[in-house]
Amino acid sequence: MTTVTLQAITFDLDDTLWDNHGVMERTETGHYAWLDQALAEWQAHRGEAPEVGFAERFPLSAYQARRLELARRYPLRRGDFSWLREHALASLLQAHGLPRSDASRWAARAMQRFMVLRHEVSPHPEVEAMLEALGSRYRLASITNGNVDIRRLALHRHFPVAIAAGEMFTPKPDPRPFLAALARLGTAPSRALHVGDSWKEDALPARRLGMQAAWIAGADVGLPTGIHRLAHVRELPELIAWLENQQ
Repeated sequence: MTTVTLQAITFDLDDTLWDNHGVMERTETGHYAWLDQALAEWQAHRGEAPEVGFAERFPLSAYQARRLELARRYPLRRGDFSWLREHALASLLQAHGLPRSDASRWAARAMQRFMVLRHEVSPHPEVEAMLEALGSRYRLASITNGNVDIRRLALHRHFPVAIAAGEMFTPKPDPRPFLAALARLGTAPSRALHVGDSWKEDALPARRLGMQAAWIAGADVGLPTGIHRLAHVRELPELIAWLENQQ
């Protein structure tokens, strides 16, 4: 029987500690609509309103396509979603006729609105108490490919270590975000558990490093040794209790 003595737990954020689909839908449409309206008002005030509005000329699909284009052109930035968004907006605004300085300024303002909406997340009801309890027994860290700044959330107090993998230019499944977190936690992979919703970006890379992995997924499938399926993060304390009993 494999002995598991946990010292640390690392967490993915989006779709692990909260449901992120609705957040991203509201954020995506909300900041783009804000930009379209605010820009139109600014241009009208200056007597420079174009015949075709920004979002009419460049619908949301054009914005999404420009981000993909930039990710292909700058592969090191493919996981830096904030950079991709801001530069895609600036390039579209220039194509809309704004001078470069104004395009950059409005892109930055739109991203400020984006980040406000992006952080309107609602953690699962069980998460706060669960992290409080786990933090008293284990070292905790967050590892995310997303552009949530954990410092802007109330949950940040539970995570003395927070890794933004995209900003490191090494998004998961690259092992380096995991190794960075483990180094800052002072924990060997064999003494750590990673919790996340992605098979490719969470479960597999964590296990390859020798960590235990809790994979949050709906499908009940056979899993390799060391990867444990959870239907919801609320089941994590039960898994940890089971792991502790294997010692």
